[in-house]
Amino acid sequence: MAKGKSGAKGGIAALEQSPSHLLHRALQRALDIYVEEFGEGGITQRQFAVLAAADEREGATQADLVRITGIDRSTLADMARRMIGKGLLERERSNVDARANAVRLTEVGRAALTEARPKMAAADARLMKLISGGGRRAAFVGLLHDLAGSSEAPVAKAKPKAPKEKAAKPPKAGKGHKGKKAKKKGLSSNI
Repeated sequence: MAKGKSGAKGGIAALEQSPSHLLHRALQRALDIYVEEFGEGGITQRQFAVLAAADEREGATQADLVRITGIDRSTLADMARRMIGKGLLERERSNVDARANAVRLTEVGRAALTEARPKMAAADARLMKLISGGGRRAAFVGLLHDLAGSSEAPVAKAKPKAPKEKAAKPPKAGKGHKGKKAKKKGLSSNI
């Protein structure tokens, strides 16, 4: 006799405790909220990220944008090509590295970003309302930074870390103690 879904290993109960599954579900919900705020014809969440990153780092290379946004290199290159075609971005050779392309917002891109910012703020506010308590919201964003491995965490909101205690140093070799050479050879101080 087969076990029911709730009693089987790896079944529904396991999904309800799976961080990767829950993150996927949370992402689906966040993207649904995003589409509701932006509308079907609006820029995508990833396009918003690219525009915001290009605005923040004028003349950023595509490699910089990959690092900042977390979008993989080939996807970002394809997105940049399409966004250039729509007149949102322009690309030129980097002044720093002639092999790299620098990306800049066009006036159309800047206008799209200006229009999108309040919509993104509304989507984020709706998403955060799903989490009760301001402390939990701040902790949630901090945990997302940890999970994403983001070096772009907002510094102003970061809590200062408690100073690390220094580990006690082992006693130096002296009277009654064998030196490092004795320990390396496996000699005991009880010999």
